[in-house]
Amino acid sequence: MAALPYWRLSSFYVFYFALLGSTAPFLALYFNHLGFASARIGELVAIPMLMRCVAPNIWGWLGDYTGRRLTIVRVGAVCTLACFALILVDKSYAWLAMVMALHAFFWHAVLPQFEIITLAHLQGQTARYSQIRLWGSIGFILTVVGLGRLFEWFSLDLYPQALLVIMAGIVASSWWVPNAQPLSTTRHVAGEGFLKQLSSPGVLVFYLCVALMQLSHGPYYTFLTLHLEHLGYSRAIIGLLWAVGVSAEVLMFMAMSRILQRFSVRHVLIASFVLASLRWLLLGCFADHLPVLIFAQLLHAATFGSFHAAAIHFLQRSFGPRQQGQGQALYAALSGTGGAVGALYSGYSWNGLGSGWTFAIASVAALTAAILATLCLKEERP
Repeated sequence: MAALPYWRLSSFYVFYFALLGSTAPFLALYFNHLGFASARIGELVAIPMLMRCVAPNIWGWLGDYTGRRLTIVRVGAVCTLACFALILVDKSYAWLAMVMALHAFFWHAVLPQFEIITLAHLQGQTARYSQIRLWGSIGFILTVVGLGRLFEWFSLDLYPQALLVIMAGIVASSWWVPNAQPLSTTRHVAGEGFLKQLSSPGVLVFYLCVALMQLSHGPYYTFLTLHLEHLGYSRAIIGLLWAVGVSAEVLMFMAMSRILQRFSVRHVLIASFVLASLRWLLLGCFADHLPVLIFAQLLHAATFGSFHAAAIHFLQRSFGPRQQGQGQALYAALSGTGGAVGALYSGYSWNGLGSGWTFAIASVAALTAAILATLCLKEERP
């Protein structure tokens, strides 16, 4: 990768997904530590996801209109840090809801624009994307294992400070990355607008499947840590179990270029949805059996790794260079919509229906996505 700023791009993914590694497993645990009920926890976790429904579209349009994507990334990173620092002021529900909304508005500006910058540096060699993106998974692993150990030894009162350190890393790495603009390498011609490209065969169904897939992740990202604590697992072991899932994701990213040479994006997406459906059933019904739990975590290779990589390929081939930002933003927005609905329903159903039925609903959502993709997505040669 001679001309590619490989380590500069990778360092950003390390810190960005380190932040995800500190929120996905531990945010609900922190709110539980503060004494909030499961319904309030679900609402607080859903707020950043709801902001993901709005913010990426605003920033995506601005990025496409101005072309200043790296500026948006840097401003978003700085404002994310500044807004989240407000958590040090108060811990009431209303104040925390405000902090979740404010920092998420800027945090969700960052990744869709950075993905376009990364693909622009790759100059159409999208098979190499996974080799950079896997460093985000490594950042996630290091954080989830490290914080799991930290919270075994010390109080969860340190949680906000840990997140602020990681956010400072995002700011620093964003200023290290050189800019790049996407090239006109897709099959679309000049003059085709975003709405016209959005109406291409299978594109709307793809976005619906994205929302369903993220909805199915709601119980996982909101309550898995609390679920495993209730079953008797220690926080250190829980951190390692999260790391097992993301380690499988890393291996999948390393293999994705070869997989996409042999199988179509459609086939990869369908397989990801089916395995997600299986995973949620295993987590809901058999998480007290450690071998089954480890196997379920290994399925993260499909439910996130192959799904995300295939989705990025789908988006790049479906939108022209002037619409890439809006295409990525809509992907992020519908992911946020699905994730928010998943967090909300799991927050309300966790006590009423129990963990088994909550994960069963998630399984049905992923299976529905598999059926829709099978029936409606356009088949293309690998």
